[in-house]
Amino acid sequence: MAFNFGAPSGTSGTAAATAAPAGGFGGFGTTSTTAGSAFSFSAPANTGTAGLFGGTQNKGFGFGTGFGTTTGTTTGLGTGLGTGLGFGGFNTQQQQQQTTLGGLFSQPTQAPAQSNQLINTASALSAPTLLGDERDAILAKWNQLQAFWGTGKGYFNNNIPPVEFTQENPFCRFKAVGYSCMPSNKDEDGLVVLVFNKKETDIRSQQQQLVESLHKVLGGNQTLTVNIEGIKTLPDDQTEVVIYVVERSPNGTSRRVPATTLYAHFEQANVKTQLQQLGVTLSMTRTELSPAQIKQLLQNPPAGVDPIIWEQAKVDNPDSEKLIPVPMVGFKELLRRLKVQDQMTKQHQTRLDVLIKQEIQRKSGYAIQADEEQLRVQLDTIQCELNAPTQFKGRLNELMSQIRMQNHFGAVKSEERYYIDADLLREIKQHLKQQQEGLSHLISIIKDDLEDIKLVEHGLNETIHIRGGVFS
Repeated sequence: MAFNFGAPSGTSGTAAATAAPAGGFGGFGTTSTTAGSAFSFSAPANTGTAGLFGGTQNKGFGFGTGFGTTTGTTTGLGTGLGTGLGFGGFNTQQQQQQTTLGGLFSQPTQAPAQSNQLINTASALSAPTLLGDERDAILAKWNQLQAFWGTGKGYFNNNIPPVEFTQENPFCRFKAVGYSCMPSNKDEDGLVVLVFNKKETDIRSQQQQLVESLHKVLGGNQTLTVNIEGIKTLPDDQTEVVIYVVERSPNGTSRRVPATTLYAHFEQANVKTQLQQLGVTLSMTRTELSPAQIKQLLQNPPAGVDPIIWEQAKVDNPDSEKLIPVPMVGFKELLRRLKVQDQMTKQHQTRLDVLIKQEIQRKSGYAIQADEEQLRVQLDTIQCELNAPTQFKGRLNELMSQIRMQNHFGAVKSEERYYIDADLLREIKQHLKQQQEGLSHLISIIKDDLEDIKLVEHGLNETIHIRGGVFS
């Protein structure tokens, strides 16, 4: 059967592995391919489960399993393949039971473990009993500092392992919320992002070899074509490559492999190893989120993010239709986001420069048009208003002068109030030291005089007692 995405019914769907020749895709390493019947990325014969695009667990945004599993030992893209024409592989039947959201949007029930973790964290931050004396209070402050910083271990009991403080803990202070643009691509568009640990120039120079290597990863099926949608530079000498796979049928029609299906294949252990040999560090789907998924994401704050901050981020969203809040935990994530923004700014500036050059060449030799003349007049009018002495420029200069004077007076006052010359400070210290020594000397003299007075008083009492005995 030409386009059945698995072995015929009643077969094991296995394939003989053959080693690919070295040198495929140059610097991207070598890959190993499997030869099988028509897009058969089947598992070993004793598995009895679905192969490449059937029943694999989706690990992208966690939209559940999109294509179900096949029965028996046949591999394929989904249920209901049977013995029909090959392109029917994508006409999967609707699953009988509703799939639940997984991955990012799933929150598995781990109440007991989470409860123990919270209790141990609270004990480490407030009441450790490691030493059994006043040093436990110092240990609690140290644990609090580690929790605020988001790193380290909190020891609190001799019989219980320490608490591991990460930046995801709710007490970490180095957190913020930013906004990212939500993808608008459909799953049917088949766009999958591969992040390579290589420079953009290396990727572009070996683009054809990359396509051939990815085709070998997909089994080398002649009915499949790997296409590159776009290549973009990322920070730290990384490159983002957006691909999609087109499957052709015998009657000449073609269709893109869905993004979740292609991603599920890339996440298989053996395929993932081959991609890593090519230099792939990350793979993800580029598909839009459903309204239900967006609602669930917004209702549940990410781990370690204060619900109040998350609610405020939703309120401050400048465009809730296109942007979605995302947490930024730690300085590394903030630095990564800053690098990405700088990279995007450079790309936008490059495109703008190209457009300017094209417009200059296009308008070269032409007279100024009416709309351009009108725009020039408007710019001249705005410039005159800004330069008018009594308008914005004069007011700005006046405000700048007042700010400078306030800064100058503030600096003078701060110097008069807080600044002390080093020599004068040394003299003051010496004088205070001498005063302290004088007071100490006076105190010692007073103590000696008190002792002498006590002796005189004692002698007078004895004399009075003796005289009283004589006269009696």
